[in-house]
Amino acid sequence: MSAAEFRKLADLFPDEAVTHSSVQDIELPAAEGHTSPGVLALVTLDNGLGPSKPTTLGPNTLVELGTVLERLRGRAAAGEIAAVGVTGKPNFFVAGADLSAVTKLQEREHGLWMAQLGHDVYATLANLGVPSFAFINGVALGGGLEIALQSTYRTVSTGAGALALPEAFLGLVPGWGGVYLLPRLIGPENAVKVMIENPLNNNRTLSGREAFKLGIADALFEPENFLEQSVAWAARVVAGTAVSGTASERPAAVDPADPGVAARWADAIAAGRALVETKTSNASPAPAEVLNVMAANRTMTQAASAALECETLAGLMQTDEFRATVYAFLELVQKRAKRPAGAPERGLARPVRKIGVVGAGLMASQLALLFARQLAVPVVLTDIDQNRVDKGVSYVHNEVDKLVAKGRLGADAATEAKALVTGSVSKEPFADADFVIEAVFEELNVKKQVFDELEDIVRPDCILATNTSSLSVTAMAADLRHPERLVGFHFFNPVTVMPLLEIVRAPKSDDTVIATAFELAKGLKKTAVLVKDAPAFVVNRILLRLMGEVTAAFDEGTPAEVADAALRPMGLPMTPFTLLAMVGLPVAQHVQESLHAAFGDRFPVSQNLQKLVDNNIRSLWSASEDGRQEIPAATSALMSFGSTPSTAEEVLRRTQDALAEEIGLMLEEGVVAAPQDIDLCMILGAGWPMFLGGITPYLDRVGASERVNGKRFLPPGVASRS
Repeated sequence: MSAAEFRKLADLFPDEAVTHSSVQDIELPAAEGHTSPGVLALVTLDNGLGPSKPTTLGPNTLVELGTVLERLRGRAAAGEIAAVGVTGKPNFFVAGADLSAVTKLQEREHGLWMAQLGHDVYATLANLGVPSFAFINGVALGGGLEIALQSTYRTVSTGAGALALPEAFLGLVPGWGGVYLLPRLIGPENAVKVMIENPLNNNRTLSGREAFKLGIADALFEPENFLEQSVAWAARVVAGTAVSGTASERPAAVDPADPGVAARWADAIAAGRALVETKTSNASPAPAEVLNVMAANRTMTQAASAALECETLAGLMQTDEFRATVYAFLELVQKRAKRPAGAPERGLARPVRKIGVVGAGLMASQLALLFARQLAVPVVLTDIDQNRVDKGVSYVHNEVDKLVAKGRLGADAATEAKALVTGSVSKEPFADADFVIEAVFEELNVKKQVFDELEDIVRPDCILATNTSSLSVTAMAADLRHPERLVGFHFFNPVTVMPLLEIVRAPKSDDTVIATAFELAKGLKKTAVLVKDAPAFVVNRILLRLMGEVTAAFDEGTPAEVADAALRPMGLPMTPFTLLAMVGLPVAQHVQESLHAAFGDRFPVSQNLQKLVDNNIRSLWSASEDGRQEIPAATSALMSFGSTPSTAEEVLRRTQDALAEEIGLMLEEGVVAAPQDIDLCMILGAGWPMFLGGITPYLDRVGASERVNGKRFLPPGVASRS
């Protein structure tokens, strides 16, 4: 087929931001003593929207690209050109398929057309009759990287910061040839790493150097004069004088028909399946489908694999998990996170030139390191004795040294970061601070005492912040002379990794204070969500309601292995009892008691957990000699149980309904502006999977929202098919 025959699909998207394909003929430079090897037709992909707006591949874009490539194939046949190159606008090669367009493909047939259109265009690129070159100058994701894979040769810039096949993360498969070509190019093990391991590890991407090292690209050049260097290299390849990087010199490439490779292929698939089970409990269909297609296509022709890829893509595009992922990724993380609901005007924010941190423990030290690295302002740590202060400052210095050792920070930058963080046993250095945050013991009276002391020292316009995870900011402000300057500034652990920041507005919090908090969050590269002052705010309230239901089922007599595995269909990052151990049983029990005091029996306090806390037991589970999880006999002896056990299905439904109830109440209370904020918080603060859409699309999907609240959280079609 020709690209034009897909016009019926393209016409469904009149508002697509088209990435245009412009062509420039370039005379390939001649080697000394030789003539030019001919003309390279350079295709530049550019949507004309500036260097910050990603180029994407929608139906109209693909039809235009396919039409251009068909013309170039004709020119190649006529002897007018010796090669074709493809590159992108500054910062971007191509950022992949237009996901907003894909979600509008309501019919399976339309999804199949989209998959077939991509294959048709890419097959033209792969069969031009002359060598094709992908000059990867920037971001190359999904279908963008697949353009490069379909090319005969590839160069990559050391400045190209994000190369990936993220489809398993997004709910799809690399279905425009990536799942077929990549394992043959770099070996099955590395292909599984790129297509499964990286997407399921927070959607990790490759740098240009990493891509070259894996064998994805044939040549690596610096960003300066990248295109000129790439064209010169292409000239040498066409002329047959290139000394490295040619197709015959790809040491990682494999022949799937080789028996040894077949065994490696099977082992890589098995390892991938184990990882998918560990990471997602197979709660989303896409990762398994990537492995299914890769397993099947080892013995297939590329055309046969293409047909399988198209059918698989068409099916996955219609799943609720894909729709929920796109909602989470595009609507929440990419859009809502950048326009936080309820945030005051940015112009109200005050500059922050010096920061104080009360406390020098692990959390306080992490905060000091973050402030110094991201804001480059002086940070002063205080604590009750010099030993603790020294320990906190040493932690910062040691972490900086680790960054240097890993090559993530230069020596000069490291020296500057260390110099910014100092310590004191006195709070007097806070006298000229613009922002002071406490990170002391989670006890209301302790925090109130800290703020009482601070008000005698800091300037009247200094903002005071608390990193409390559950206590009342309003109560902390009650006795302050200037309660309007106090704000909740709740980070998640580990601070450097977790992107969410809950900004808690108390009744008297000033707009200037809140605006400054949001600007600080932006400077720290955190996603801030405005939260009303309510017990445990958003993430911890939902997590504790979930853990409370599972723990209650356990206390009632449900076997531990049943209760702990009951939520497996949700695909959460860890089981409830594992999460309890990670948070710490005393901390979890303390927060649960606070929530019980606020909300009563919706948050039951487990007497069994209290007995474990009293006996300094850190985890319910312990590893047996054969590696399995078990409850030690001594731990079991401390606990007592009811006689009304539940099945896993009953625990799951009970938890679903509890979450639907709690989120419904939170929205009624105005804890956040909308369900989307709940979802954003659970994705970025708890690491809940995007294929759940956060949580509310999942609760809508399983019927819990309507069972409990009589209505859905989101309209049909927002994060689901219907």
